[in-house]
Amino acid sequence: MTDTDTIHIPPRADGPTLDAVHKGAGRSILSAFLKQAKATPNAVALEDGDKRVLTYKDLTRAIAAFSRVIRRRIAGDTVGVLLPSSAGAAIAYFATLAAGKTPAMLNFTAGPAAITAACRIAGIDGVLSAHRFVEVAKAEALVEAIGAEAPVLMLEDLRKEVSTLDKAFAAAAGPLSLFPRHDPDAAAAIVFTSGSEGDPKAVVLTHRNFLANAIQIEAALPVERARIFFNPLPVFHSYGLGPGMILPLVTGRKVVFHPSPLRAREVAERIHDTQANILLATDTFLRQYARAGDPGSLSSLHFAVCGAERVRPETRELVHSRYGFRVLEGYGVTETAPVLSANHPDDIRDGTVGPLFPALEAKLVPVEGLDDGKKLLVRGPNVMAGYLDPATRKVVPLPDGWHDTGDIVALEDGFLVIKGRLKRFAKIGGEMTSLVTVENLAGKVWPQSLHAAAAVPGVRRGEMIVLLTEEENPEPEALHAQMKADGVPERFLPTRIIPVPAVPVLGTGKTDFVGATKMARRLTEDMRAA
Repeated sequence: MTDTDTIHIPPRADGPTLDAVHKGAGRSILSAFLKQAKATPNAVALEDGDKRVLTYKDLTRAIAAFSRVIRRRIAGDTVGVLLPSSAGAAIAYFATLAAGKTPAMLNFTAGPAAITAACRIAGIDGVLSAHRFVEVAKAEALVEAIGAEAPVLMLEDLRKEVSTLDKAFAAAAGPLSLFPRHDPDAAAAIVFTSGSEGDPKAVVLTHRNFLANAIQIEAALPVERARIFFNPLPVFHSYGLGPGMILPLVTGRKVVFHPSPLRAREVAERIHDTQANILLATDTFLRQYARAGDPGSLSSLHFAVCGAERVRPETRELVHSRYGFRVLEGYGVTETAPVLSANHPDDIRDGTVGPLFPALEAKLVPVEGLDDGKKLLVRGPNVMAGYLDPATRKVVPLPDGWHDTGDIVALEDGFLVIKGRLKRFAKIGGEMTSLVTVENLAGKVWPQSLHAAAAVPGVRRGEMIVLLTEEENPEPEALHAQMKADGVPERFLPTRIIPVPAVPVLGTGKTDFVGATKMARRLTEDMRAA
């Protein structure tokens, strides 16, 4: 294969140009929020699962007051946020920016080992959480583990530390523009994703990244049809953070938070109660909401945007026949803040994730042993600054601005079709799960044998992990025990462990993961048919 086999896709001719997006995103998220707050101070900014309603004025004052407490209590530059989608999470995020610090969004479902590793990688100096969240989530052990790396401060306790002077500052900060001004290319959030060796990677997303993606979303999708976003997704994901929180708050659209996407009936009821227009979800969650809801409970929705897994035709049929709205399948990665493409409600092509968004260029690069797709690389204003180097905690910039998604795609009339992933991750219930971690665990249990983990389509939801191993009699209990000993979450446990005579390898001696995935799919299908 040569460079001539690579396909270059220039930015779209329609929609805003690269220069226009850069110009529109050339400010900080805090500045964009404050501009909206000054324009509509009495408009409702958000409502959360406790039915707490905050106007832009309320939210601005809370941000200002807490920013001063954060500055007093946390000396360093990086602040962890360990909270579900809620008013508290929004206040913690924006107050951290207003304190002149960088928020690091911690995945509270990742387990103690991954979260403490994330704290070390990012150099987190303090973590914001809430007593109520810890109690409801039964996260006491998690908080204790984090506390060994950085102090964990509870919002309820910090609220008691707000002084009269803090309140006076809060009242004046918005009108007098007393907040700090950030460089648009400075870090606006650190979001963590699993790495090739199983440890989390720290993705540095800038103010320009998030605001550029907001502009791209507004240009590519009819967001103007809706005024109320419903976001049950966690803000530790860039999808829940960017489109789910930052976009509505900087564009004057009310956002309704729900603390967990798993409470299907509650979500359906709250969509009805709040008359939300846009829902952010995954295919799995959306089907649960559609089945749990009463007739008409989701009928206020104009459309739902689903990512993380393929949208099934039966999901589209279910929601359209029962509630009358459309389901848009989108595609993105954490490193692009996060959306790269999506179908439009007036032009849905099943099996695709729509055309690339404006101001993005791409390269499709051939992959050895793969004939029905090519690896996708992207460059544009929403592409991350880089990963944090775990040793130096400095950003490692992308080569010439290109991000290798590791995903295999094809083009059909300009629409992207996702063929699979070479990043060595599986998406289990929307969570990115490292296949390398599974292989490393198997290597600890059966060190004399070769192993390859693959992600294959599951029967009921998303993907499942299949472990191919040259161990003759692998005992799942031994692998499970190793997982518990290492503090690895349950989602890393393979659904099937299949002994094989030989794991496929390339001529270079490296494991042939394309061949291993094909073998895992074939063996799994044979087992189902037996």
